[in-house]
Amino acid sequence: MHNKVDSLPVRSNPSTRPISRHHSASNIVHRVKESLTTRVSKLICAIFLSLLLCLGIITFILWISLRPHRPRVHIRGFSISGLSRPDGFETSHISFKITAHNPNQNVGIYYDSMEGSVYYKEKRIGSTKLTNPFYQDPKNTSSIDGALSRPAMAVNKDRWMEMERDRNQGKIMFRLKVRSMIRFKVYTWHSKSHKMYASCYIEIGWDGMLLSATKDKRCPVYFT
Repeated sequence: MHNKVDSLPVRSNPSTRPISRHHSASNIVHRVKESLTTRVSKLICAIFLSLLLCLGIITFILWISLRPHRPRVHIRGFSISGLSRPDGFETSHISFKITAHNPNQNVGIYYDSMEGSVYYKEKRIGSTKLTNPFYQDPKNTSSIDGALSRPAMAVNKDRWMEMERDRNQGKIMFRLKVRSMIRFKVYTWHSKSHKMYASCYIEIGWDGMLLSATKDKRCPVYFT
């Protein structure tokens, strides 16, 4: 009599089961599509950011080159006559010279009006019109002369004696204030009018001439 050996059930290993070729191909295609979509999205973003950066750089360069800069004003000469005479205030004469420089590369300046006023101890002693309206090209310098005498120059005996005392101490301090109405021109575009002021602080010596300490000095310029 033969002994029967009970056969044990054999359980198949799931990992050894054949993988569906259709399912595997679908996953590969899906991954390829996702990869291409990601790459295209990154490429589009990179192109957009590059264009945005280039546009920003171009805008900044144009802003720097076309942004109007205020004129530069320098005092070149100033003199007052008659200081050696006690009655010199009756015939005294002030003359001065300034330069206005346009520092802009592509921006012109219209000077619609210009007036100069002289102050002694912050009290105005006279004003005068300086120039007729004119246009100043970019990177150009204009020389402007001015003069004051009676009746435009109002100096009495007491004020004259004050000046003489300052002169005996070595120097007389004046301030020249230049007031202008200007407009900027960028190609065919014209700006609105601006009030421009320049304040030139001046030192006059014993001979009534401008001292070297303030000659060719740049005058502060501001707008209102």
